[in-house]
Amino acid sequence: MDYEIKPVISDDEIQCIEALAKEIWNQHFVPIIGQAQVDYMLEKFQSYEPIKKQISEGMHYFMVFSGSEKAGYCGYKIDGNRVFLSKLYVKLEYRGNGLSKLMLENIRQFASENNLKAVYLTVNKHNDDTISIYRHLGFEVIDSVVSDIGSGFVMDDYIMQLNY
Repeated sequence: MDYEIKPVISDDEIQCIEALAKEIWNQHFVPIIGQAQVDYMLEKFQSYEPIKKQISEGMHYFMVFSGSEKAGYCGYKIDGNRVFLSKLYVKLEYRGNGLSKLMLENIRQFASENNLKAVYLTVNKHNDDTISIYRHLGFEVIDSVVSDIGSGFVMDDYIMQLNY
């Protein structure tokens, strides 16, 4: 199957990311962090206004397509001499088809073009399948952090990094 990665630029594309986030997060994260925290995080971080603001502050968003179907998305930005991979999500029906690897290759190219030496990300400590995928792609746990995100919610994450 052929996949294509396209930058997210227009308001319509941002709205597509918002819809993808809602679908993917409700499929994947409710069993890990619960519906209330998923709803809160979607509104705070993955709705139209926050995404538009993130883009204005240097976050690069990309959508992955399988033909005309939206299969997933990622978001990343430069942080010092590394790339912070803030978002990498794939719809359930496209998981296991190498899309994470494809998006990571896009990020590696960005890192190389910008002389960056590593990619790092945060991942929920109980998101075992995703942690396994990142390990398979060469990431290693370098730290852990608990971040208060407001309204009584926290993100209990590992920080994982891939060095070049």
